[in-house]
Amino acid sequence: MTASRHDTHEISDIRKGQGEMNRSRSEHLDVGPHFSEAVAERLADTMFALSTPSRVLILGCLLKGARSVTDLTEMLGMEQSAVSHQLRILREHSLVRAERVGRRRLYALHDEHVTTLLQAGLDHVEKRTRPKATTSTRRRVTGS
Repeated sequence: MTASRHDTHEISDIRKGQGEMNRSRSEHLDVGPHFSEAVAERLADTMFALSTPSRVLILGCLLKGARSVTDLTEMLGMEQSAVSHQLRILREHSLVRAERVGRRRLYALHDEHVTTLLQAGLDHVEKRTRPKATTSTRRRVTGS
């Protein structure tokens, strides 16, 4: 079956409209010089490091201060090998740092940027999961 002339024009119009829509979006989206392809790749790698709940839980424990693998194992109820594996990934992505204290190695958040990143993520999740007030809920709350 061949497309009719009318169908061809309609498809062309749709594509033209999509192009205008994409152009309009890009004109309004100011990503600035910070989002080169290399920076976008590094940011995606950092987000990957946060994509596993166990790694996020480890970071959450480290918000309270430096901890050893043994401390984290006890706090999280995870196997020592699993905690060590996750810490290696977090170290590779500069989210945690290790410091030797005597025979123990203590892990801490890499810097204040990690704290800010975690707080921003938590704020986003909390905002996204808050139930929206319905009309009936608003009436009960406000007494209207």
